[in-house]
Amino acid sequence: MHSVFPEKIELLVDGRWVQGSERNTAELVNPATAEVLTEIPLAGVADLQRALDASVKGFSVWKEMTAAGRCEALRKAAELMAADKERIATILTMENGKPLAEARAEIEFSVEALQWYAEEGKRAYGRMIPGRLENQRQIVLKEPVGPVAAFAAWNFPAANVVRKIGGALGAGCSLTLKASEETPGTAVAIARCLEKAGLPEGALQLVFGVPDEISSYLLASPVIRKVSLTGSTAVGKLLQRRAAETLKRCTMELGGHAPVIVHHDADIEKSVAVLIAAKYRNAGQVCTSPTRFYVHQDLYTPFVQLFAEKAAHLKLGNGLEAGTQVGPVITRRRLAAIESLVRDAETKGARLLTGGRRIERDGNFFAPTVLADVPSSARILREEPFGPVASIMPFSHFDDVIERANSTPYGLASFVFTRDAALAQRTELALEAGLVGVNNTAISAPETPFGGVNESGYGSEGGIEGLEGYLRTKFISEVF
Repeated sequence: MHSVFPEKIELLVDGRWVQGSERNTAELVNPATAEVLTEIPLAGVADLQRALDASVKGFSVWKEMTAAGRCEALRKAAELMAADKERIATILTMENGKPLAEARAEIEFSVEALQWYAEEGKRAYGRMIPGRLENQRQIVLKEPVGPVAAFAAWNFPAANVVRKIGGALGAGCSLTLKASEETPGTAVAIARCLEKAGLPEGALQLVFGVPDEISSYLLASPVIRKVSLTGSTAVGKLLQRRAAETLKRCTMELGGHAPVIVHHDADIEKSVAVLIAAKYRNAGQVCTSPTRFYVHQDLYTPFVQLFAEKAAHLKLGNGLEAGTQVGPVITRRRLAAIESLVRDAETKGARLLTGGRRIERDGNFFAPTVLADVPSSARILREEPFGPVASIMPFSHFDDVIERANSTPYGLASFVFTRDAALAQRTELALEAGLVGVNNTAISAPETPFGGVNESGYGSEGGIEGLEGYLRTKFISEVF
């Protein structure tokens, strides 16, 4: 078992690794053991101003590099990350809690995402438009929007960070990144790879601190031209209001409450196998996690029985221990929040089939939980549970299940299980969601757009759409 945290936590400002100017710190706690791993330096106002000043300088250097030159630096950073995969995955598991196998897979995804953005940055194409005047050239250019402020969530400490870094730097922007205080080590390890790869001073700043104070300061500055957030809907609304004061462009990847529709002809065993893996990944702390399961009444009883049986046999434990399938939730306060939702559902008539309780041991463990026959009045069908809880309900008619699936303000992910292609397409088109998985839950890849609709936000990360969010359009008309 690791006892020494394998990364020194520092702020990166203007190409230098530093402690906060005010010397304020916070404790980094392992959610699986309750052990204090290290201290986190918190940025003060002076640090944030230096970061803003550096981002202006870094942008002027980074944007003037050729796209091929920027690509080379990002590709080298990805290679360094890949070579350091085991150490970074261990850091990720110690601070986040997810099983080491999941952490390794996340690092591999992040390496691919950085490589993809490195290459795609060379394809920020403009175009020529035929002129209306003699000897006229009409040119459309894509250019980087400018210095960016980004805020990354703790649930995917590598992937969330790399998506911000890859999109901004791939487009030629500089970036000030506020990574999560719950998972700082992974962000530091990735930033060190970029530094070693030759990133110019000021192209990337990495800060930690009181989230409200940092967002207030950065977003009030006219230096920042774009904001990117992965976080809750409530925080997204707050940051959008602050960004509106200076008309900053925003990308908002916010909360979700993903419905699953299991139609009458679905393969029960395959559906359950896929959904169990997705539901309890990262202890359910995933914005695209399936949360509301609507199962056709013809399959309902066997589906519920098999799902509960599989959930009950998942191995709960420290992510560094061999065989662990479900790790802890990130903080102790999440235990009380999840427990409150489960008790509310039970009080209103839901059947608890397995789990439903915190585990009394060191760390923040909540048993994989399955609720059946959850009534529409239960809070858990309206409030994002963000934990290892599945709520399962029967349905009989298509229009009814679509109405229930679309009944929340969210619209990030959704999932459909059927063997009928026509029924699948009908369901896909009816769902209010930015992402739809049919007979699978693999709805995120470096080359595909990732983002929601309604109160799950707007804009995309990944794909050409992700790069487009960091570019602005310039039209030039020349006559000689």
